[in-house]
Amino acid sequence: MDRLLPLIVVVPLLGAAVLVAAGRHAPRPVAEAVAGLAAAASAGLAVAALAGPPGVSWVGAWRPQGGHSVGIVLVGDRIGLGLAALTSLLVVAVLAYSWRYFDEPPHGHGGAFPALVLLFQAGMCGFALTGDLFDAFVFFELMGVVGYALTGYRVEEARPVQGALVFGFVNSLGGYATLLGIGLLYARTGELGMAQVGRELDEAAGAAGHGADALVVAAFVLVLTGLLVKAAAVPFHFWLPDTHAVAPTPVCMLLSGVMVEMGGYGAARVWTTVFAGPGGVPAAGARRTLLVLGVASALVGALMCWQQRHVKRLLAFSTVAHTGLFLTGIALLTPHGVAGTALYVLGHAGAKAALFACTGILLDRHGSVDECELHGKGRDTPFTGLLFAAGGLALAGLPPFGTGLGKALVEEQSPWLPALFVLVSAVTGGAVLRVGARVFLGAGQAGREDDEGPETAGGEEEPETGRRVRRPPVPMVTVAALLLAASLAVGTVPALTGAVTAAAEAFTDHAGYAAAVLDGGPAGRPEGPYDWWTWTGAGLGLLSAALAVALAARSVGLSSRAVPWSAPLRRLHSGHVGDYVAWTVAGIGLVSLLALW
Repeated sequence: MDRLLPLIVVVPLLGAAVLVAAGRHAPRPVAEAVAGLAAAASAGLAVAALAGPPGVSWVGAWRPQGGHSVGIVLVGDRIGLGLAALTSLLVVAVLAYSWRYFDEPPHGHGGAFPALVLLFQAGMCGFALTGDLFDAFVFFELMGVVGYALTGYRVEEARPVQGALVFGFVNSLGGYATLLGIGLLYARTGELGMAQVGRELDEAAGAAGHGADALVVAAFVLVLTGLLVKAAAVPFHFWLPDTHAVAPTPVCMLLSGVMVEMGGYGAARVWTTVFAGPGGVPAAGARRTLLVLGVASALVGALMCWQQRHVKRLLAFSTVAHTGLFLTGIALLTPHGVAGTALYVLGHAGAKAALFACTGILLDRHGSVDECELHGKGRDTPFTGLLFAAGGLALAGLPPFGTGLGKALVEEQSPWLPALFVLVSAVTGGAVLRVGARVFLGAGQAGREDDEGPETAGGEEEPETGRRVRRPPVPMVTVAALLLAASLAVGTVPALTGAVTAAAEAFTDHAGYAAAVLDGGPAGRPEGPYDWWTWTGAGLGLLSAALAVALAARSVGLSSRAVPWSAPLRRLHSGHVGDYVAWTVAGIGLVSLLALW
């Protein structure tokens, strides 16, 4: 299995290299077939690795000597491999969806988009598997740079370029913060491997007789900042809605389906491997930081989601809200919290990508993603409407979707969590159902919206197929249906929950990770008892879904979705890069305060 780990990253890189070299001369079907094969091969390798025992691969056989190594290490634990498999499968779905989505690229550029998608896949898979802080930074930046290029793919238009610049500017600031934090850790320990850094910090703390000092806390704040920027957590989230509003729909499927979740995964990974020991940051500080930002992200994201009429921005803000729920689950710092969050992420990836896929169909049929402008225009595509409604119910946590199961497992960890999870799930799911009712059923009255806010509405968009399609292409609808089916399967397969629970046990074992990487110890845990659906969890899922339906039914007849007291919050999302930079700097201060308080 160890030999498969490098191939999961290398295969999409080779596919991208082939497309860069030969894509100029290859017709579009050939280029997309090559990309699909490379992405599918990487997905198959990740699934095959998951089927075997967890392992560690030192590239070039540069194994550690006496606990020290300069080699590149890839760690095939279950959580990392599962995320790599999810990424690769979603990339395959996106490439299949794009087969009929984009208009014909200019002559000589048939391989550009699939090559960029493969590079994006390689960056995400590498980040999920690496056991080295600097390599994680490199993969993270590869992911980011390709993300900027994909967002501004339609470089001849001004708005995508502006969105890409906002994306690039804010995420670059996060990258600088992360690199500075890694530099501080290297200065303290002389190591870059996560396991080595964690062990060195613990040994230094044991020798000095005290825990973390100011340098270690500063490194934690800086590294965490970069990861939270990528996760689009409040107040680092401003770039995400602006990017989704202008990025091609297949790119939105990747950004919200898996890239944002990589930020949350990175925060959890760095905490457990580097800072969770006696030489790291006290658990109370890390828990407080993640919890405050998680709750703030969930509430702000839900409130902003409800007030959008631009469907892509609405879905983007729902991603911010669910990122907040993910961070809240991670903040518990327990295996059960991580297991529930992992299942939530799996279910959310399928549901959110399917919703964007349905939105892309609307865009290509009607040239708009404005909820008001689309009123009643989806009546002739009932199956797409059914998929859209199912996606909204999945976001609301309806059993047995995987989102509902993950939500239920996290909710049961604390008595106050159900209130937050039910509220946020109901509001975000209700916003999606409201759009579905108005667009696909024609509910309410057209043109009654009188709450024009500072955000773009999404009208007068150009179809990304080059011309409006008369009927939804079969591949696009099929991909949306399969993604929702996958989200449903996550909540109906008990064996998956058992495997995720065992993986979460190993993921949160700080000393066990170092022993597996540096000493050749076991990298996994045998499966044991695990939580499954309970009557309470299923009941809370039904409650949030019922509230979502009620909110949607109540709102379709109203002339305004605006919440009057939220006007200042809406104005903060100004679209000005300078404002977002200021909020990023303020966020670093907030994270510092929470970590030290």
